[in-house]
Amino acid sequence: MSAEWKGIIWSQFGAAIDMLDRALQAIPDDHLVDQTQSPELWYVAYHTLFWLDLYLSGSVEGFAPPEPFGLEELDPAGVMPATPIDKRALSTYLRQCRRKCRSTLQSLTDADAERMCDFSWGSVTFAELLIYNMRHVQDHAAQLNYVLGQTHGEAPDWVGRAPDPL
Repeated sequence: MSAEWKGIIWSQFGAAIDMLDRALQAIPDDHLVDQTQSPELWYVAYHTLFWLDLYLSGSVEGFAPPEPFGLEELDPAGVMPATPIDKRALSTYLRQCRRKCRSTLQSLTDADAERMCDFSWGSVTFAELLIYNMRHVQDHAAQLNYVLGQTHGEAPDWVGRAPDPL
């Protein structure tokens, strides 16, 4: 894959991750665990980061998120972690995922992009999975921003592109 295309994808994928980060940081700690929100905002962030990390891996086999995160998201019954995850742990995981995304794109080859990735919902190339993943991150960043706008009257500004070129 050309350096130009990898840079374009990073510019937008990094921006989506940064939008998620801004939304997470803007949520007051007492609203992160708010049972009037369904799902609770900490869980929206956790869910997004878990799948970001997993999809960047390209396969469930061998995937393990960092502590204190588990594999609950893979349970078809929709089991949530037993206790809410705090903003510090979520922010640390977000930074790890951002670095993983950047390094994945930096080292992406045509063969990597064409590799088939199988999930319970279907098979896609890794290239398509990257775009799918970016859309998933942006969708949940928008969800958090919507709640912030509704509950606090404002949400973080749009991020047009990642500030650190590939």
